[in-house]
Amino acid sequence: MENTTTVQLEEHLNDMVFDIYDPKSDSVTRKSLGEFENKRLVLFFYPADFTFVCPTELKDINKVYEDIKDTNAEVLVVSTDTVFSHKRRIETEKLLENFTIQMVSDRKWELSRMFWVMNHESGNSARGTFIISPERILKSSEIVTEPLGRSSNELLRKLKALEFMRKNPGQACPASRNVGDQTLLPSIKIAGHVAEQLK
Repeated sequence: MENTTTVQLEEHLNDMVFDIYDPKSDSVTRKSLGEFENKRLVLFFYPADFTFVCPTELKDINKVYEDIKDTNAEVLVVSTDTVFSHKRRIETEKLLENFTIQMVSDRKWELSRMFWVMNHESGNSARGTFIISPERILKSSEIVTEPLGRSSNELLRKLKALEFMRKNPGQACPASRNVGDQTLLPSIKIAGHVAEQLK
C-alpha cells in the first residue's frame, strides 16, 4: 500500500466532500467531514461490497449502531465501490436486511489515501477503523488484514471510553475498561504503583 497525504493520531483533519448512499432513504447525497462536527465520527473502511467477510462486519456494526449514536457518535462505512454498488449490495445480501448506516463511495480514493488504507493492487481499501473527535481530530486508528473481521463491541467500548475521557479531562482508561470500571489519574506519584490505584 502507498499513500501521499496521510493523517496522524492527534492531527486535525481538513474538510473533504464525498458521495453517500443512504439505505434508509434510498437516496444519494454529498456530505463533508465538517457536517459531522460536534459529534464523534467513525470511518469504517472495508474492501468491497460483493465480498465475504465484509457483510458480516456490516451486519455486526449495524447491530450496535443505535448504541454508538448514544455515545454522541456517527458512523460512515466506506469502500471504493460506487453508490450503485452499495445500493445493490443492500438489496441482495440477506445479512444486510434492515441495514441503515450511510455508505460512502470513495471512488477517487481520497479518504482511503488520507487514512493509508488504499491497496493500489486491488483498488480496494483495507479494513480500517478510525475515530475522529467532535473537533475533527483523529483519536483512534486500527487496520487489520483482509481476512480478519473486526468486533463492533470493541469499537463501542472505545467510543464509550473516549466520551468518558472527554467529560473527565485528566483521567485515563486502562485496558479493557468498560463503563463503571476503575479509571486512572496519571501522575508521577502512581508510576510503578498502578495496581494500588486500580484496587
